[in-house]
Amino acid sequence: MKKYLLFTVFVSGMTTLAAELAAGRLIGNVFGTSNLVWASIIGLILIYLSLGYSLGGKWADKNPTPGAMYRILAWGAFTIALVPYIAVPVLRYAATAFEALSVGIMAGSFVAVLILFSVPITLLGMISPFAIRLSVDDTTKSGEVSGKIYAISTLGSFIGTFLPTLVTIPTIGTTKTFLLFGLFLLFVALAGLGKFASKKEMLKLIWMPILLAIIAIFSANQALKNSTGQVYETESAYNYIQVQQQNGYTLLRLNDGQGVHSIYHPDTLNYGGPWEQFLVGPYFYANRKPQDIKRMAIVGLAAGTAARQAAAVYGDIPIDGFELDGKIVEVGEKYFGLNLPNLTVHIGDGRLNLERSEYKYDIIAVDAYRPPYIPPHMTTQEFFGIIASHLTDDGTLTINVGSVPGDRRLIDGLATTMSTQFASIHIMDIPGTLNTMIFATKQPTTRENFTANLVALATDPSTHPLLVSAMSSTFANFKDGYETTTVFTDDLAPIEWIVNDMVVSFVLQGGLEFLQ
Repeated sequence: MKKYLLFTVFVSGMTTLAAELAAGRLIGNVFGTSNLVWASIIGLILIYLSLGYSLGGKWADKNPTPGAMYRILAWGAFTIALVPYIAVPVLRYAATAFEALSVGIMAGSFVAVLILFSVPITLLGMISPFAIRLSVDDTTKSGEVSGKIYAISTLGSFIGTFLPTLVTIPTIGTTKTFLLFGLFLLFVALAGLGKFASKKEMLKLIWMPILLAIIAIFSANQALKNSTGQVYETESAYNYIQVQQQNGYTLLRLNDGQGVHSIYHPDTLNYGGPWEQFLVGPYFYANRKPQDIKRMAIVGLAAGTAARQAAAVYGDIPIDGFELDGKIVEVGEKYFGLNLPNLTVHIGDGRLNLERSEYKYDIIAVDAYRPPYIPPHMTTQEFFGIIASHLTDDGTLTINVGSVPGDRRLIDGLATTMSTQFASIHIMDIPGTLNTMIFATKQPTTRENFTANLVALATDPSTHPLLVSAMSSTFANFKDGYETTTVFTDDLAPIEWIVNDMVVSFVLQGGLEFLQ
């Protein structure tokens, strides 16, 4: 019995952590992946586990039988597999509330989904103390037995950390991940009942996997969201990916959908967003012409909007696109015209791959937001040093950064940090959005240079209209400098602290659409 108990504890620990990670994805698909969301998930699951440990110990003392433990385990497994099927209608309602900017419904839905995990996680938390009680037949070895069981449970949790993230969520999705782990644990519980209680006890609960199978069959191929114009959805190791079509435009949205990461229209290239602003950075240098641009890098390629615009303006110059999520690139190729012969795509972390690049670039664009966060390691003095080393002597860095009304701490911090590696900093706000573009040049540059270049290019019929339009928008929306604040470093970059405070304040004021 003891070997099977250890196996049970291993699978229970694995399922618990798998459920926690899958819960983050399930909830994050609608409510985002901010630290605040993760803190809520992890915090409440720890509370549910604590409650389970306490109840499990008391129950085990009152009824120290394998049958009692495996019945608890069966119910825990059944309810964990059931969670996504109950949660999806709530999440769809919440997604609709997001589109309608209904904060009350959004908050209520978030709480409701978190409460769904209270029963299964509490039940799973009861298993380890129950297994300890059943395994201790010599009190002089109770410490050794407890240590072994917690070690086996933790080892299972370790496996449960990686399997959903690397294997099941990207291949079969979040809902089926819950179902897979829940069914596996349920079969372990039913086998334990049949082995250590009786086949009659096992058959009493055989309806559980049958009911789950029926629910899974009838719920197959249902979309998580019913957003307006949705034409495609999928999941990767990093994101919930959604493609929408609205008024002839194709939009790429990720996770909660509160940001447009790429946009495509067959008849236009000007989208009034951050993408075209990456084209204008070189013109802070005096007497700059489009033919001076020989190579470009984009950190945060997404589905390739900025790359397509650059190819239109600058011709067939080599473009290196760095994108963490390979599935987004696949979506870009299918829906966003990401089939440029001069584009080389590098899948992986943008900072690492840029550092490994053998090239120097005239333009480096950084657009690595995962709303509302920018990866901290792409905000530091060391990162900007890497960028400076990969720019030509008259190269330009442009970074897309977000803010909220009245709070420019993130912009100020980034500009302050960039100024330690670059000679000049220029800033513009994109009208109608919460986006700000920060331009950094290796040599001293001025707005007067930019203005002179704009006048010259606007009167040159060979200049692409998109470049003139983007430069005109930049000129009209310049900001007067920034406040010198903290220099972010690899050792200390309090990005999450700043953004968390910005998000809370923004939501309390009724705002939801954070970045585009």
